Amino acid sequence: MLFGIQTVREALRSASMNGANSQIDCVYIAKSASSPSVMSIRALCRELSVPVKQTDRRKLDQLSEGGNHQGVAAMLAQAKYAEIDELFARAEAQSQPPFFVICAGIEDPHNLGAIARTAEGAGAHGIIIPERRGVGLTPTVARTAAGALEYIPVVRVKNIAACMEELKERGVWLFGAELEGQPYDKTDYSGAIALVIGSEGKGLGSLVKSRCDHLISLPMRGQISSLNASVAAGILLYEIAKQRGG
Repeated sequence: MLFGIQTVREALRSASMNGANSQIDCVYIAKSASSPSVMSIRALCRELSVPVKQTDRRKLDQLSEGGNHQGVAAMLAQAKYAEIDELFARAEAQSQPPFFVICAGIEDPHNLGAIARTAEGAGAHGIIIPERRGVGLTPTVARTAAGALEYIPVVRVKNIAACMEELKERGVWLFGAELEGQPYDKTDYSGAIALVIGSEGKGLGSLVKSRCDHLISLPMRGQISSLNASVAAGILLYEIAKQRGG
């Protein structure tokens, strides 16, 4: 975490000059902060597509552990974000068809960290997350991933649906995890594929769902209707790994 108006502003300016904006995960700004200096930080965030999260000063007090945050704090990513091409290059280097995981709105850092750890173990070539409406590579994600972020690249994109269209144009088949899909263990996952996991509360959004080539589901024989996102992802990832010889 970085705290204070001058510190955060200089970090954003440096990112703008060096093209490293993706390493700033988000900026927290107190709801009551509206000085010209804070407005300049907001402008830089818009320019760099860095998400801004409104919060109260009590939350900033906790994040800064009592430091002089001046109503502004920045969260730095815990690992370097990759580009889509790097994921394809990684698959090619291993002489394997691409195998990606798309997290379309995972908000719980423990879930994203657990998915990253399992995806790395199952042999996925990379993870794709959205800039907004989803958690980034926070310290909690890194801790839960237990070292996996050192080995599996994570791409952060502005628009998940547009990214899915790009993947399809590059020959990747998209499999969305959904309650009303075909049985997950009776589906063919050979070739270039991406597993799409929706948000914890709502699952796949309508636009994301429409971009999927196939919808797959897990059998639910108890009274609850769905599993935790990272648990469901783990089961699906290892079915895919099994079919692909992992």
